Amino acid sequence: MADEVKLYSLSGSPFVCRAKIALNIKGIEYENMEETFGNFSADLLKYNPVYKKVPVLVHNGKAICESLVIVEYIDDVWKAVPLLPQDPHEKAIARFCAKFIDDKFIPTAFKVFGSHGDEQVIAEACEQLQLIENELKNKGTKFFGGDNINLVDLSADFIAYWLGIIEEATDIKFFTKEKFPKLTEWAYNFVECEFVKGVLPPRAPLVEFFKKRFGN
Repeated sequence: MADEVKLYSLSGSPFVCRAKIALNIKGIEYENMEETFGNFSADLLKYNPVYKKVPVLVHNGKAICESLVIVEYIDDVWKAVPLLPQDPHEKAIARFCAKFIDDKFIPTAFKVFGSHGDEQVIAEACEQLQLIENELKNKGTKFFGGDNINLVDLSADFIAYWLGIIEEATDIKFFTKEKFPKLTEWAYNFVECEFVKGVLPPRAPLVEFFKKRFGN
């Protein structure tokens, strides 16, 4: 019997995009269950009663929540094209980097824009970006996963696409090619990847959304 795969999503979410890209890489067909921001469906709330947010993957009736957990689940279930390294130490490092982006950089980036460009907060964000830049530089590869996208690349989709959009919306720019040459090159390669292009939401509505969010 064929797998039944549904993804409860919001088109503008970088966290949802992680799951969509992972499914694309694996070649998994799924039903996209588009939610409405601020008015989530009863099904979404049933499947994710703890956090009450997207994304939620439902595989043969069983729900999996939280984007990085979903990516790892996808990798465990569908083995083709691994999204995590096979070596236990490298796998642990990938998980650490993904968690760093989620727990440290993304909140700091929003703090930059929420503070209207406080210099101290920008310095903190740049310090964190430099750590990510160094990780990629040390690898010397196209993606964090080498020639292919892996968990770290997926976790950094916010950096590749959303960060520049919010910079445009707020006129606050700190992610530059001069400061972060490897990371900006990576961002271009990521956005242009065949598995990513068709998943990313249109840019213009996001710019308008973040202008309103940050009062510009």
